[in-house]
Amino acid sequence: MATTDRQATTLALAHALSAAERGLAVIPLSRTKLPALRSPHRDDPVPGRPCHGECGRFGHGVYDASTDPVRIRELFAAAPWATGYGIACGLPPYHLIGVDLDTKSCTDSSAALRELALRHLFTIPETVVVLTPSGGRHLWLTGPPDTVVPNSAGRLAPGIDIRGAGGYLVGPGSRTDHGVYTAVPGTAHLAPAACPPSLLRLLLPPPRPHQPAPPAAGDHGRGLVHFVLTAHEGQRNTRLFWAACRAYENGIGPALVAPLTEAALHTGLTEREARATIASAARMTGHHP
Repeated sequence: MATTDRQATTLALAHALSAAERGLAVIPLSRTKLPALRSPHRDDPVPGRPCHGECGRFGHGVYDASTDPVRIRELFAAAPWATGYGIACGLPPYHLIGVDLDTKSCTDSSAALRELALRHLFTIPETVVVLTPSGGRHLWLTGPPDTVVPNSAGRLAPGIDIRGAGGYLVGPGSRTDHGVYTAVPGTAHLAPAACPPSLLRLLLPPPRPHQPAPPAAGDHGRGLVHFVLTAHEGQRNTRLFWAACRAYENGIGPALVAPLTEAALHTGLTEREARATIASAARMTGHHP
């Protein structure tokens, strides 16, 4: 068993180095498909800001990924039990996006992808396809360098998971508890194809609706300003004084000095009269104008 594991580790390292030569950043994986090296911070007494490798030690998952053969050998030397390797997504030069078509769900994920393609008018280009031991497939696509595709599970459709920035794909040649990952014949030599724009739009989170910044004084402040604007002759000073008092009592007096002054000018008061009235209201309510 030990000999078999050593052979699996040697083979995984060879595959990882070959992937790195193609520009793909890699990390060693265990038989469970998880990063082979545990976090060096797991026993820290007080958790701090998440470390992404700044400490200089191994064990930061996908943040350890590298294309440097020396570093890759060091990673595998630190994890002699590794039997596979992971390929980091979202990194240059490919900005890899993995479309994971799962077979463990009740839904036919391949049929779901075909339906999405018909509905949104895109075609999956010829690209690298990796078969999983369970019968699933990983499609390798590339994204634009200025676009961050998030990881998701089942958001696109049931049974379809997406590996994006911060995620990784199990590389072909990796051995796990359930079997070996293999490239579909005729695709291993291909470069990952560009993700169709229509599909890329589906992979990105919906844009947040524009929320206009509320005025500093809120709805109550707008009501007070409107109260002053609708004053008739003979009410102008009284309404301004009342509105200014309410504004200071509610803690929004300083923010409403300019809007109330402008409203008073529209009713016919002079700026000097308006500011004097507001200042009087401030003093009346115990504030310094």
